[in-house]
Amino acid sequence: MSKILIIEDDTDLSLLLKRFLIKNGYEVETVANGKNGIASFESNQTDLVLCDYRLGDMEGVEVLKKIMDIEPTVPIIIMTGYSDIRTAVNVMKMGAFDYLAKPLLPDETLQIVKRALAGRKQSTNLIMEEEVTAHTAVHKKTNTNIGKNDYVFGKSPHSKELLRQIDLVAPTNYSVIIYGESGAGKEAIAQTIHKKSKRSKQPFIAMDCGAISKELAGSELFGHEKGAFTGAIAAKIGHFELANGGTIFLDEITNLPYDVQSSLLRVVQERKIKRVGGNKEIPIDVRIIVASNENLSEAYKKGKFREDLFHRFNEFHLTVAALRDRKEDLIMYANYFLNIANQEVSKNVEGFTAEVEDLFLKYPWYGNLREMKNVVRRAVLLTEGISVEAKSLPFEISNYARTAMAIDDDKQEKIIDSNAVIAVNHKEEKPDLKSAALGAEYDLIIKVLKDVNYNKSKAAKNLNIDRKTLYNKMRAYNM
Repeated sequence: MSKILIIEDDTDLSLLLKRFLIKNGYEVETVANGKNGIASFESNQTDLVLCDYRLGDMEGVEVLKKIMDIEPTVPIIIMTGYSDIRTAVNVMKMGAFDYLAKPLLPDETLQIVKRALAGRKQSTNLIMEEEVTAHTAVHKKTNTNIGKNDYVFGKSPHSKELLRQIDLVAPTNYSVIIYGESGAGKEAIAQTIHKKSKRSKQPFIAMDCGAISKELAGSELFGHEKGAFTGAIAAKIGHFELANGGTIFLDEITNLPYDVQSSLLRVVQERKIKRVGGNKEIPIDVRIIVASNENLSEAYKKGKFREDLFHRFNEFHLTVAALRDRKEDLIMYANYFLNIANQEVSKNVEGFTAEVEDLFLKYPWYGNLREMKNVVRRAVLLTEGISVEAKSLPFEISNYARTAMAIDDDKQEKIIDSNAVIAVNHKEEKPDLKSAALGAEYDLIIKVLKDVNYNKSKAAKNLNIDRKTLYNKMRAYNM
């Protein structure tokens, strides 16, 4: 019987969810805060964690990181009460298996729980295989992963040009920088480059630099020797050794600590590594592909990234346009994810209504392909007929055209206050002071969000407020 840990501070929801899961054959433990949740996970065998995004004592993201440090193979599902898929997309990028939007739907909850536990079983079997034949298992795992996440190229001019550039650079050994927003498919593009290269039969190893702690970054990249630091009870092979002969993909490269960047520069120059705590130099032959959602030339000017490392990587670069800027590809991708979702849930949904397609074309897709994939999967699960209807979409998409603010410099600008709707007319000779202040605040929040690609953590930091305050203001302004 699979054991599930629920970390949720809403006792009513926690109790209902526990009863529902027990009824479906699972053993369930519930805790009301993050600290107790981590303690319970450490002391008990757990196959799956369901964790609220916002707990009383800490963020669900903190719980996610700590549990992944303890046992990285345990799937974690984040439950969020905020109608913001971008939040869920970011959490999944940090390592969560999936997310559930409140109010929880029984069928959707059970489906995701079953998928997570099925994936856990496969991961456990793979780990057992690795313990028997570690080197062989690495190659099996690599070859299995490639092909499941192939990048599907659209028919837009940008997609055609992107494919042309990939075909051009793939056969070479050039290092490549891939620019693009989160969820745009940068890792899948890196895999495509690898598959089209002369290294295609060798390992492809991906590492998300934003999902590991600063203390462990060096160990993850280069490996460590037994006793190198507290907790290093055995020697470990790093990502560079695993990728030897093939390709290593470093996602969100600007998140690497500066001192680790220095070590990486030496590896790039000399093509040799040293494990943490070791003295032996190990030669490597690895092609390096990195990805970033911010321009590295700007990052080094701000002191966030080493200039010499940037020049080493910048032998060739690609830019993946945001999904909202590729309207010609949008419905094609939606149908692609529809077919995948049909296979996952054994349905035969044929397509989308004209209303849904229109909503898809208008919605800005801040989470790009990753967001669309999750939206379509959820919609297919909820669809009872032959076509996906607007009622099966998340609220922020089905009501996007209705709730989005219409800003027109020649007309009135509507500012949504938490207590009232205040109409501000920029042409009035005697503007209301409160309205003017709200208008200025709204404009500033929008500007900062755009500057940081809608990363709310960065936006809150730049605005000198905490994230909770930013969320409240965004809801007040109906963003």
